[in-house]
This record gives sequence, C-alpha cells and structure tokens, in this order.
Amino acid sequence: MAGVMVCEPRHLYNIINQYRWRSRLTEPNYLCLLDARSQREFDASHIITAQRIERNPAGEYLIPNPEELDYVRYCVVYDHDTGFLGCSDNQEEKKETDRDIAPALANSSLVSLDTGEGDALHHARNLQHFTRHPVLLLKGGYKRFSACYHFLKSQKTLWMPQELDTFQPYPVEILPEKLYMGNFKQASDKQIQRDLKIKALVNVCEQPVTLFAEEGESLHVSVPDSLEADLFSSFPTISHFIDAQLDVGAVLVFSSLGISRCSTVTMPYLMLPCRFSLQRAWKYLLKCQMNIRPHPGFVEQLSAWETQIYGAPATDISGPNY
Repeated sequence: MAGVMVCEPRHLYNIINQYRWRSRLTEPNYLCLLDARSQREFDASHIITAQRIERNPAGEYLIPNPEELDYVRYCVVYDHDTGFLGCSDNQEEKKETDRDIAPALANSSLVSLDTGEGDALHHARNLQHFTRHPVLLLKGGYKRFSACYHFLKSQKTLWMPQELDTFQPYPVEILPEKLYMGNFKQASDKQIQRDLKIKALVNVCEQPVTLFAEEGESLHVSVPDSLEADLFSSFPTISHFIDAQLDVGAVLVFSSLGISRCSTVTMPYLMLPCRFSLQRAWKYLLKCQMNIRPHPGFVEQLSAWETQIYGAPATDISGPNY
C-alpha cells in the first residue's frame, strides 16, 4: 500500500499551479483531486478541477477509475474541514512558520493512526490500495483551503481539455502568504497581484513590469538569462530588499519564464536570513516548483555566495542534481 499523508493547503496550491510550457493540470495522470463532501456543498463550490466521490445505488462509495489511479502522480482527498487533524487557523500557522521555517517546505507528513477517522481519511484509506504514490489528505479541508485561496474555488463540474489548456497558473508560494515566485506573464497580471496581495516585486527580467498596489515597492535588476550574466553582485541587494518588504506585505520574485533567474535570486534570501545551505535551499524550492533550473553559471555564483556566508562551500555542485 502507498499509504496516506497529510497535505498542507500551500502544498496543494503549488501542485495546482505547476507548469512546464503550459499548466500541468492538462496532463491526464498528474492530479486526481477528490471532494468527499455532500452533493449540496460540492455544487455550491469546490476546489478547481475537483471531482465529487460518488456512491452506487447500494450506498457504497465508488473508487473513481481504479485502473488509472496507479499512474496518477498526485491523488488528493478533502472534506469540509478535516477537523480530526486538529488544524490551526492561518494566524497560528503563520506564527509556527515564523518560529521555524522548516514547515514551509511544502512537503507532507504521515497521518497518525490514532486519530479519529473523518470522511476524507476514510476515502484516503480506501484509495491507497490503488495508488502508487501516497494519497494526500488536505489539512483543514475545503474550509481552510478556500479561505487561503478563494480564487481557486469553482462551480464547474466538468473541465474540458481545451479549458485546462487555457488555465493560467498562479506564482508558486515559497513562504505562506509572504513570498512567491513566478514568470513575467504572472507578474504582469493585475488580478494575480490583487489575489495574492502583492506589495513588492523583484524583477530580474530585462523588461519592466508595473506594480499595481498603491504605495508598493519594486526592485528591477535587469540581467540576461545567459551563462556570462552576473547575478552574484545583486544577491545582497535582492536579499535585503525581500527581507525588508516581507514586513510590509507579500513579495513576488519573477523572471521571464520563472525557471532560472528567479530561482537563482530567491535561494540567496533563503541562504542568508533563513540560514539554509545551498543544498537545502535548492531542495526547498524544488518542492515548491518542480521545474526550477538555474544556468550552470548561476549555480557557480550560488556556490560562491554560500562560501561567502559560511566561510567555506557546504554543497558539492559537481553532482548531477545541479
């Protein structure tokens, strides 16, 4: 059996908003999102692309496409609030994250077998017999997720392939409600800036972007995406800017495609105030965005930054992971 794991709301948010050249939601075996609430609750609104778990005429719950579940990368189940997990509210989560940044790594934890069983856990235990990867149980359920990400609610019950083709992912969340990473198109979207309450931009594209928030701040470091480009000299400025702006509101770091330059300048922030090694910062971002890929020249600059902070390199960048 694959097992059952707890999924934080920000983890599901990032799963939904992964992209390559288009949204990964277009991939048939990428995400199976299952709603264990009543028909009335589901019809009122649900998380985007979710299917409701149905019953047969005998009242037994049906396993959706059991033959295909074995190929699904993420199978996520939620009910109204998954209250048996003893979820905290957003403010409590924020305090916990401020004390220790590790919970923001967007990964999951095992479900305790001693907890009482709610609808979502009941279904997750059934589904684990059909999946290759652990079934994810959404912590706080629909109530908490929709409070954090109201813009990912929907009343649509069927998503056609062409609709998923046009779905525009949001920037991935690096620190809960504080730090985001994305591409030029996302950064230029006024609605995305509003939905995520962006108050500051870090732009490492060569072209400028407008910040729509009143009294917001923007830092533009115009750097080409090339092996010869120098980002190292801007690491202190960018890190200090992010650190200062996080006290005011959310910050969005972005580059043209959101793959190389933006991840390169986000890691130094995690390495300086957060005291991450390069290896830990890299793994951290990879769990938030699966396709980060700084150029080799930028990797060398990140290693030099690590050496400058700690006095010696702590990460071997010669391996295939870098």
